[in-house]
Amino acid sequence: MTHYQEDDAEYMDEYDMEDIDDDMDEEFPSRYISGSDSDVDENDYANNKISDTSAAQARRGKDIQGIPWDRLSITREKYRQTRLEQYKNYENIPHSGERSGKDCKITKGASFYDFRLNSRSVKSTILHFQLRNLVWATSKHDVYLMSHFSVIHWSSLKHKKHEILNVSGHVAPSEKHPGSLMEGFTQTQVSTLAVKDKLLVAGGFQGELICKHLDRPGISFCSRTTYDDNAITNAVDIYVTPSGAVHFTASNNDCGVRDFDMEKYQLSKHFHFLWPVNHTSLSPDGKLLIIVGDNPDVMLVDSDTGKTVMPLHGHLDYSFASAWHPDGVTFATGNQDKTCRIWDVRNLSKSVAVLKGNLGAIRSIRYTSDGKYMAMAEPADFVHVPDTESLFIGVWDRTYGSLLEYGRRRNYSYLDSLIIYCFSFLHKKLMGGDVQKAVDVNKNDRELWFSVPLEPDNFISHLLCFCSCSSICSSLHV
Repeated sequence: MTHYQEDDAEYMDEYDMEDIDDDMDEEFPSRYISGSDSDVDENDYANNKISDTSAAQARRGKDIQGIPWDRLSITREKYRQTRLEQYKNYENIPHSGERSGKDCKITKGASFYDFRLNSRSVKSTILHFQLRNLVWATSKHDVYLMSHFSVIHWSSLKHKKHEILNVSGHVAPSEKHPGSLMEGFTQTQVSTLAVKDKLLVAGGFQGELICKHLDRPGISFCSRTTYDDNAITNAVDIYVTPSGAVHFTASNNDCGVRDFDMEKYQLSKHFHFLWPVNHTSLSPDGKLLIIVGDNPDVMLVDSDTGKTVMPLHGHLDYSFASAWHPDGVTFATGNQDKTCRIWDVRNLSKSVAVLKGNLGAIRSIRYTSDGKYMAMAEPADFVHVPDTESLFIGVWDRTYGSLLEYGRRRNYSYLDSLIIYCFSFLHKKLMGGDVQKAVDVNKNDRELWFSVPLEPDNFISHLLCFCSCSSICSSLHV
């Protein structure tokens, strides 16, 4: 991964569109004023300038990000077209994006998702232009993300956020373990994040590792991978061993991959490579590791010994993303050459498919739990998602930073009457309300749990019960 320098600051947005952005600056002069983003946010909220956008508002014509295009000298469509034409993708190997196109599989766009909500009060923060592993959804309703110096949990059911971890001051372990750095850290700049199985691990720019169990108070474990100058933690991968023990691997710019045992709270393995490691993924059977980093080649290594099983050739630039299919046979890698390559362990001579991005590098890849679908994210504007149940996108922007929520588009029209009847029944049962009024409002807006005046706590408890025993629960949150 590129060691961050002031000269690289332009790539935090990874495009150069000064003329168009001038219009945005004139409309919102505070957008690039020096100072903390939080100061701007507080002023905007005080003046009621920032508001969330719901699905119903979007259907009535409101921009999903709240951008007032009618007051600007350019339309959203023109702005998008200009970005496509002028976007400057960051490359460590010149012209890699241009040369990678010849092998790509042509994909057709389609509408797989319906917009649900843009939460402007939930601001996603990205500190390094090449790293994107800072938003984690542990369920279709629970999201963890970095927001300045805080790790935030957002509940899409309750539309509430709360702080899980604050690293702006001093952070130290509250539990004593032999390998833990008891003095802790101060003002940690978080470069990567992972949340799984009630464990949260945050990695920092100076090699910091902070581990917190979500079902326990305090910090469980702190460690520093290295004291080298180029020590940034690029990625963290949490996994469960066949014996049931929770581990995580940390990929670092010092060319190291370290495995930590969270049952014993200590370093269990340390592998060293010839170039900075940007991301690793462990196979479902725990035997193989995908290693990608500051080299065009992908390395498949033995997870016990760290020895190379096979170098994989095909990418033309540095890679920053990898993911295993749940079947353990195929896996994917994402690269700054604007491609995602699919590989098969039964024939590693070449990739079995090459998927092309629209604007820039493929910086994040995820498979669904059933393995039917895969998502890959570019650094700006585009997330390629054939299918998942829910989709959350953290938007890093000084003015329009937010968390976007989408729901899988499904043909549930034949169930509309059943859904409306259920909610009308609940309304009448709980509050003695007007059934016909509930039917009319819900049919129009489909914002089913906000459109009638119910007591929130009472109603949500019944809603959750209804969702837990019904296969149509996903359609209730469109």
